[in-house]
Amino acid sequence: MILDPSADDRLDRAFMALADPVRRGIIARLSRGPATVNELAEPFEITKQAVSKHIQVLEHAGLVTRTRDAQRRPVHLAPAQLEALTAWIDRYRLIHEQRFRSLDALLATTGGTDAAPSGADATVDPARKAERP
Repeated sequence: MILDPSADDRLDRAFMALADPVRRGIIARLSRGPATVNELAEPFEITKQAVSKHIQVLEHAGLVTRTRDAQRRPVHLAPAQLEALTAWIDRYRLIHEQRFRSLDALLATTGGTDAAPSGADATVDPARKAERP
């Protein structure tokens, strides 16, 4: 497996950016369409300057972009970087799903031979059970 330091750096910046709940809220809002800083600031009890700083972090992580539309500077999601995050997560999710499917198949082949005992012995500690006459 060849490691790409620049890809790792982009991934690190993106996950660090998403670690903050305000930035996740901004991403959630932008998933419905572009918005200005004023529009993005509305649901938060922080200054527009603070929202602008959060947007800068998201821009540095490659998660959002800004464009100029006359006097407006709308912020947009950057779908390519979000797709890269999703692909990275999916790679590991698929590995673990395969492991769980293998475990399920193994358990199905044992057919319950390791089932818990029933009756009075079910609650007896195995070590104490060996001590009984």
